[in-house]
Amino acid sequence: MSRRAFLSGASALAFAAPLAAREYRGGIPWEPNAAVPPEPFDPSARFLTADERSFVTAAVDRLIPADDWGSASELGVVDFIDGQLAGAYGRGDIYYMEGPFEDGLPTQGYQAQAPALLYRQAIADIRQGLADADQPDFIELSPEDQDTLLMALSEGESDLEHTDGKTFFDTLWQNTLEGYFGDPVHGGNRDMEAWRMIGFPGARYDYRPWIDHGGKPLDFEPVSVGGRLVQ
Repeated sequence: MSRRAFLSGASALAFAAPLAAREYRGGIPWEPNAAVPPEPFDPSARFLTADERSFVTAAVDRLIPADDWGSASELGVVDFIDGQLAGAYGRGDIYYMEGPFEDGLPTQGYQAQAPALLYRQAIADIRQGLADADQPDFIELSPEDQDTLLMALSEGESDLEHTDGKTFFDTLWQNTLEGYFGDPVHGGNRDMEAWRMIGFPGARYDYRPWIDHGGKPLDFEPVSVGGRLVQ
């Protein structure tokens, strides 16, 4: 399967609900004039330390490496994740964060601590585990060894001291997709390159002028909810 075909299917989750867009302020979103548009991406919002940011950069670039199109970090995914962890999503405002805490079933959705804490603890555990095993830091591993470590997390075969490795991987993968394919107003999908890759036209008002296009291919320039946003 080509990268384009695989990511086109996976990106459906990102189109459906960018993290920042899950919060509605000013009333129920389907009431006329009640929904407040997403706030512009704040480049000053930061949560990750320099070491954590280096880890996330290396990890997301293994999840979506560069080919004919930019890698995850080249399209702003790290900025997207950093900004999300610095805000309401990172604090877990949309989740129930009171105890008791127990392992949930897969059908129960996210059951871990606040996402910012999940990232911080998981990255620290991974780096400490590598140090205890006399291995290089994650960013210094070969791409193949980075893949092996990430695969072990994804399959639940790597135990972390303070949190669940599979939960961390699943969250990182979901956030990577959201940053790569979400609207650029949230900090990722730089210059809407991911949308161009899959042929997604973006947040256009309607398509009535093209209803009678006679089956001809349409080559739309993608549009952000913030307009023709170029970062």
